[in-house]
Amino acid sequence: MRRVFGAKREKVPPPSIEETTERINKRGDTVDEKIRKLDAELFRYKEQIKKIRPGPAQDAIKARAMRVLKQKRMYEGQRDMLYNQTFNLDQVSFATEGIKDAQQTMAAMKAANKDLKGTLKTLKIDDVDKMQDEMMDLMDISTEIQESLGRSYSVPDDIDEEELMGELSALEADLGAEIQAEGLPSYLQPDKEPDAEELNLPSAPFSYTTGSSQVTPQATDELGLPPISRASIRT
Repeated sequence: MRRVFGAKREKVPPPSIEETTERINKRGDTVDEKIRKLDAELFRYKEQIKKIRPGPAQDAIKARAMRVLKQKRMYEGQRDMLYNQTFNLDQVSFATEGIKDAQQTMAAMKAANKDLKGTLKTLKIDDVDKMQDEMMDLMDISTEIQESLGRSYSVPDDIDEEELMGELSALEADLGAEIQAEGLPSYLQPDKEPDAEELNLPSAPFSYTTGSSQVTPQATDELGLPPISRASIRT
């Protein structure tokens, strides 16, 4: 049967854009190398034409230079064509990558949309509003409880602040009148150092002379103590 109908051939996958671009770049590098060799050859012919006098030899060199120049122009045209193909392949590759990115973005957005719908089924806006209202009520109740606990028991609620300010001004006026009449109170007077009489210190010692009723005070030093004799100091 294979001899009659032949065997089924396997389909070869088409080359990718990256492979085609790489192959074209290699061809372009080969063409550039050929153009560089032709440039070197043209430079050599140019130097020979300068050195040789006009004549058959110079004409032969010019003919060779013209042939090399034609080859160079041909290779330059091929190089430009290859560069254009590479540019087109780059554009196609960029567009292909953009489509793939768009497909992945759409798949991700579909999955996120599905998850979001499933989440919103269990979470309703009415429940959120109800919870917020309950929280506001609880906060108001908590504030009222704190204010009630912080209220003073001894101070009535119906006190007029203007009346209290009037009483305070009256007290200040009475205190000023008492100060002018009697001077400052003892608790407002500045402290002063007590003198020797208030401290009840003992008086300086006196020396009594025999046979006379006259009492003469005993000499004291600068500290108020009786002086020490030099004899007692030597012993």
